[in-house]
Amino acid sequence: MPESSATVDAGALARQCADAMYARDRASQALNMQVQSVAPGHAVLTMPITETMIQGHDSCHGGYIFTLADSAFAFACNSYNEATVASGCSIEYVAPGKLGDTLTADAREQTRKGRTGVYDVRVTNGDGELVALFRGKSYKIRGPVIHEQESDA
Repeated sequence: MPESSATVDAGALARQCADAMYARDRASQALNMQVQSVAPGHAVLTMPITETMIQGHDSCHGGYIFTLADSAFAFACNSYNEATVASGCSIEYVAPGKLGDTLTADAREQTRKGRTGVYDVRVTNGDGELVALFRGKSYKIRGPVIHEQESDA
């Protein structure tokens, strides 16, 4: 069954929002994160674990894992072209990330109503094993994600 034009348009808008955000997101770029896919309320990002991310127990520092999950959360909750920020988040570490591995963060909207939302992010390693569970709470602020000059480019 073909997708409705509203579904296609929502998907295209989510991709435009992700592209605009990524262009301004120096932190995600510096960590070599890549937006693998994006849809309304959903984003998948990857990040390779490099030598500079390794802490004293020979595994990826939890702050980098948190940063990847937080970035996936940001791309998911900003996919509607409504500027949205985190109002709180938490993470549970399940397994270590190892040097040379690539982590994947899969962020999915659980609920979005009014100005708030809740998003869950699963971070997995290259073998698909769970590394961390992240929950982010979002708050919609004023303004769009895509600014006029970006949509005209």
